[in-house]
Amino acid sequence: MKILLIYPYCLDERIHEGEIRVVPIGLYYVAALLKEHNHDVEILNWHDIHQTPWKIDEILTEKRPDILGFSILHANRWGGIEISQIAKRIDPDVKIVFGGIGATFLWEHLLSHFETIDYVVLGEGEYPFLHLAGCIDTEDYHNLGHIRGIAFRREGTPVRTEDPGLIQDLDTLPDPAKYFVFQHVSSTRGCPWDCAFCGSPRFWRREVRFHSPDYFVGQLEALYQKGLRFFYFSDDTFTIDKARVIDICQEIIARNLEITWMAISRVNYVNEEVIHWMRKAGCVQISYGVESGSERIRNRVLKKNIHTDQIKKAFDLTTRYGILARAYFIYASPGETWATIEETLDLIDEIRPLSIIFYILDIFPGTSLYDDFLNRSGLNEDIWLDRIEDIMYFQTDPLLSQELVLAFGERLRKDYYTHLPDSIAKIELVDQKDLYQMHADFLSRMGMTFTHGDYADNRAIKGKELIAEGLYKKALDYHPDHRAYLGLGILTQELGRYRESIEIMSEAIGHFPQSEPLHITMGISHMNLGAYKEALSYLLKFKESSQAADPIEACYRALGSAHK
Repeated sequence: MKILLIYPYCLDERIHEGEIRVVPIGLYYVAALLKEHNHDVEILNWHDIHQTPWKIDEILTEKRPDILGFSILHANRWGGIEISQIAKRIDPDVKIVFGGIGATFLWEHLLSHFETIDYVVLGEGEYPFLHLAGCIDTEDYHNLGHIRGIAFRREGTPVRTEDPGLIQDLDTLPDPAKYFVFQHVSSTRGCPWDCAFCGSPRFWRREVRFHSPDYFVGQLEALYQKGLRFFYFSDDTFTIDKARVIDICQEIIARNLEITWMAISRVNYVNEEVIHWMRKAGCVQISYGVESGSERIRNRVLKKNIHTDQIKKAFDLTTRYGILARAYFIYASPGETWATIEETLDLIDEIRPLSIIFYILDIFPGTSLYDDFLNRSGLNEDIWLDRIEDIMYFQTDPLLSQELVLAFGERLRKDYYTHLPDSIAKIELVDQKDLYQMHADFLSRMGMTFTHGDYADNRAIKGKELIAEGLYKKALDYHPDHRAYLGLGILTQELGRYRESIEIMSEAIGHFPQSEPLHITMGISHMNLGAYKEALSYLLKFKESSQAADPIEACYRALGSAHK
């Protein structure tokens, strides 16, 4: 039976497409289990298919699936609805299945109002989807009620079956890396905390389950052998079991997996030993949900239950070990005022995160904020019949106008980026020789963000070239680092300091004699000084390279030679 699993598009465009372009890891696990049971399964990442809408018809007509499964995170529910309508027009017999956190919390709404949706998989989807696919394949629809963890219509009325429980041994699931290539991985499922803005507590029931270190690192190794070198560890809280994290890191090192990765943690779940091993195993960024500088908003309103001293300690440790400490902040929460915004700015100034994501507080189904909203407003789930992705909290609070919330956001961002150069200048790294090479890597990565990365085009940050130059030089004080040499060579070249660039590249090539970008940068600096023969001596070593072709041709033209 042909099954297509689709990650559909969201309604609203994003400034950073990375927020919505990643297929949820759960879809790969569902697909792997279906493949293990001999179903013909394909995953389609259609997060941007709405930009070329005619392809929806073309692909569905060509593939003729028996089942379409949609991964619904809530913001993309309308994408799933619209694609399902097209699918039913092409083939009225195709079965449409919605699953994921968005579908789980709105199952009755979806089945009541959208006739193209035949089934909803509730909660953890691997086995409910597998059993549902079996019933559809054999047309054994009388036994639908015996499949735990699904919802469907019985005589036109939405009904749901018994809860299936959670998979206690995650290692019994087939490894999706056997069949697919993906960068977002997860070693756990669930989170024990109860944040008011998050659907995870209700979806996973505040229960945490673990893959064994051997399973998880084995998955990384399988993906590594397929060519991947960078990963996002997408666990709600990767560091929840510190001893297990250390085991994972030591196993990564033992298997010689030369990878880099990012993780998510809570500030109260890290210590120096864990941070040290994470860095040794390739961790380059940890994201922490701080949410607010106001203790009242953070803990009483948002129910984050973390304390300021824990936040300070986590950010200090993370940065000192050469890991980029990223902070998530939420604003426009209940009780937000200019005074609480100032508290947030004061905390940012103390912890000096090297990256921040600011969010306006959203209300999503499955959260305690959503329950409170329905109670306050007297509304029901019919609000989701509107073509909206979400409801922002401030839209429900007469004390928070849109103009005020926009002003909050502008102040937060302006203040953060204005003070970022000072935060960079205050970076102090632990003096441990076994980390010197990693310190160089960390500093050169930071330098690159100001010349070629996230901060390069940010006008609020002043003196970006000087910041980058200082970071590159500081990196090279620790260890010869290819990225630092290249960044510094290009930067001095762009500033017209060609002889200095040549000196830097000469030293760099001594350490990395086979590096194509270093040789090309050296050649271009010589060209800018009119030394075309010297330039060719570096460029011709990579004469087959497309990057070297134009500089080589320019040298020959300048020398008046007909040889190419």
